[in-house]
Amino acid sequence: MTPLWGTAAACRLTGLSRATIYRHRDPTPPKPRTPRRPSPSALTETERQQVLDLLNSPPYQDLAPAQVWARELDEGRWWCSESTMYRILRAAGQNGERRNQATHPARTKPELVADAANQIWSWDITKLRGPVKGVWYHLYTVIDIWSRYVVGHLVATHEDGQLAEALIADAAARERVDPDQLTVHADRGAAMTCKTITQLLTDLKIGRSHSRPKTSNDNPYIEASFKTLKYDPTFPDRFGSIQHARQHCEAFYTYYNHEHRHSGIGLHTPASVHHGTAGQIRQQRQHTLDAARAAHPHRFGRRRPQPPRLPDRAWINKPDNTAPDQSTTPPTTTHPATQS
Repeated sequence: MTPLWGTAAACRLTGLSRATIYRHRDPTPPKPRTPRRPSPSALTETERQQVLDLLNSPPYQDLAPAQVWARELDEGRWWCSESTMYRILRAAGQNGERRNQATHPARTKPELVADAANQIWSWDITKLRGPVKGVWYHLYTVIDIWSRYVVGHLVATHEDGQLAEALIADAAARERVDPDQLTVHADRGAAMTCKTITQLLTDLKIGRSHSRPKTSNDNPYIEASFKTLKYDPTFPDRFGSIQHARQHCEAFYTYYNHEHRHSGIGLHTPASVHHGTAGQIRQQRQHTLDAARAAHPHRFGRRRPQPPRLPDRAWINKPDNTAPDQSTTPPTTTHPATQS
């Protein structure tokens, strides 16, 4: 007997899926799925848990996986690759972006480059909350953009060009900066453009450069260092006194210069790069990776693992070589190290 309704029409009336009807009509049982064979280079569940426990351990729970990877490598221990650490955290729901970054329209921009320490310094002032509302302390910081080494800082109760002048002069003397060796880059705040700073740089034969108005991207190294300071777990919501602020900043910048592994300089410390010991440390890291590859060759494949390379240059606004109008535009300073 021919059915009055077709399968498709009957399914529309009853709300059932045609695939379900056809599957129930087929007497052949479904074939069991073949379990997926794990990759020989994959970590076991025990090893993945050990890496997760390491990342969540008290010394490392507030550090990025790149920091943990570099520190363990410096101690002669290799667990897995840096990307595997990120995958393990992602699988555990412990990885993600913190916030969106601001963007700014393209304008004429300063172009600075350094290929050694004490060629380009960047400095700025940021505010720190005091003990009560309306009370602020001002942190002056000077950083070498090539090594990310903080060459000088101070905390004061107000912005003052004379304080900035003394800070830069002291840092230049301590670093033994020669005439025409250094360029100092800053934004266009009142303390940065005051007559005392201008006269000091002229007297010391130090070049000067300034950001575009309201464009923080023109001073990225100092802004990034302030973000590292204020996102550190030890950074308080308010400082109880100016002595408290000074003690905290002194301790933080000692840590930042001598312990913090910076992603922009091959996960070395700024002091190591600034004082020329990063090459030796990179060789030691290579020996550790070679030993790890010899012990676990199936986890590395054919390529020889290598530690992150040290960058040969640090740019503020690297010019776009594809644009002919920018390739011939001179930088905003006469310092030889800034020629593009």
